[in-house]
Parts: sequence; structure tokens; C-alpha cells
Amino acid sequence: MHKLDGQLITVLGGSGFLGRYVVQRLLTRGARVRVAEREPRKALFLKPLGGLGQTQFVAADVRDAASVQRAVQGSDAVINLAGSFDDMQAVQADGAGHVAAAAKAAGVRALIHVSAIGADPEGASAYARSKGEGEAAVRAAFPAATILRPSILFGHEDHFINRFAALIRFLPVIPVIAPKTKLQPVYVGDVADAVVAALSGGAAPGEGTAGQIFELGGPEVLTMAALQQWVAEATGRKRLFVPLPDAVSGVIATAFGWAPGAPITSDQWRMLQHDNVVTDGAAGLARLGVTPTSLDAVADGWLVQYRRHGRFAQTA
Repeated sequence: MHKLDGQLITVLGGSGFLGRYVVQRLLTRGARVRVAEREPRKALFLKPLGGLGQTQFVAADVRDAASVQRAVQGSDAVINLAGSFDDMQAVQADGAGHVAAAAKAAGVRALIHVSAIGADPEGASAYARSKGEGEAAVRAAFPAATILRPSILFGHEDHFINRFAALIRFLPVIPVIAPKTKLQPVYVGDVADAVVAALSGGAAPGEGTAGQIFELGGPEVLTMAALQQWVAEATGRKRLFVPLPDAVSGVIATAFGWAPGAPITSDQWRMLQHDNVVTDGAAGLARLGVTPTSLDAVADGWLVQYRRHGRFAQTA
């Protein structure tokens, strides 16, 4: 992976869960990073990661084409990490198109667009459809864009494994929605490495990644039930897990999914009706020179907070 010394890389969504890892890796490789956010002050925690003048912060909202055009001016490359569960069509579909059109107009050498496994304009869930429509908009405006489709991300700041760990800490009985759905969780640091590898042209010099799609998954495929059992074991908790029939979980999602703090929304329930795993034969982390990290390899670094006696707990 060659260095990015002096190149100006604009990252939309740079203060998010994945964004902070991407920004850190870009700075380490010598790039100048322009973090584009709706509220730049929320990204200021990234500033100490780079040297003096290495990080810039600008206001931009992917829903506003003009603001994106201003943000990418003068960039060597653009990385779009913007996503939303609240305004999916505007951010993940229309917004992706705004980013790609702005990148093309600015003459950047590369665009990396982060989508998701399951992206499909005809998908059953609004999330899948918006991601699929976003990919189509990117392809239409910037055909040479590299598209990355990660599975569910895990890591210290995630909202997935941490949510299960919190529930398991407090509840003696855990209802499991979509217990047979298969997932292939991928470490957030590996996805950040994949973003930078794609930006740098791939694992081998001259290979190139322009115009390609990569699906990114971790080394383990687990059912939803097995994943929650793993979380319980990793945090030293013995719990009773009760798999819910689809008919029951569907009613819960439909009747209560609209409420703040609901265990699952109706759209999330539709997403879980399909496995979230890398497609057989798809180019992935290996093609980008990234070795996938297992859940076990990083669990001790953050799940310790959910153990009864913290770092002094016995989980084996």
C-alpha cells in the first residue's frame, strides 16, 4: 500500500463510527484530511490525531448538493461514509448521488463509496433500497468509483454488539429476534484498512480497484442466536435465550417499532429476513490485502466493561 503523503482526501461522515478509524489511518499515511460534516464541531476530537495543519473541518450535508460541491473542491480523492437510519432516501440514495456528481465535477482521481451488503434497489427494506439506489447514482455520476459493501461492523464504539452486551448484563431472559439469520460481522478497523487500500489501488501495485465492488465480512459466520450466545460468554454471563417466531417478532416490530427506544423497527425486521454475509466468489478483504480480525481477538479490549468484575472477571 503506497503512501498518501500530501494528498488532500475529503471524508464525508468522518466523525462517525467508521469515519474516525478511516481518518486516523489516512493521517498515519501522510494524507491531508478534510472532514466534511453537518456540524464540524462534532468532529474536532479528530484534530489531535494528525500533525499541525494536517486536518481540516468543513460544513457539508450530503442532502445539499451545493454544500458537497464546496467541500470537495481541490480534493485528490473523496470518501463517502455518510449513512442514516432516519433519513435513508435523502442521505443514502440522493446524497450518494450528490457526492459522486460533485467528485466528478471537481476532477478527483478516486471516489470510495461505502455501501452495505444487501444493497438492492428492489430490496424489501427501505435501508437496502436506499443503499442500492445510492450505488446506482454513484455509478451513473462516477463510473470509476470503488464501492465497498461491509457486513455489520463491530468494535469498541459500535451500536450492535454493545447493545446486546448491555441487554445481557441486565436481563436474565433474552428474546432473540431472527435467531437463524446469518451474519458475518467485520471489524471496523479492517473496513478502515480496506477503504485506504482501495484508495491506494489495492493490495498489489498496478491491480487497481476503480469501478469494482468489494464485499467485506469477518472470518466467522454466526446466526443471530449464536452471536448473542457468544456475547454472553465473552462477558461472563449465563442467560436464557428464547428464540422468537417470525410471526411474533414481526408483530412487535410493526406495533412498537415506531416508538423511541423500540427493540427493533419494522424496517430492521425486514432487513433481518435475509442473511448478511459475503456473496460466494465476491472480491473482499483478501483482495485488498486485509486479514480479517475475529471477534475473540478484540473482545477483551472493550467487552470487559460488561463483566461483573471488570478486568478481574473469569470468563473461561
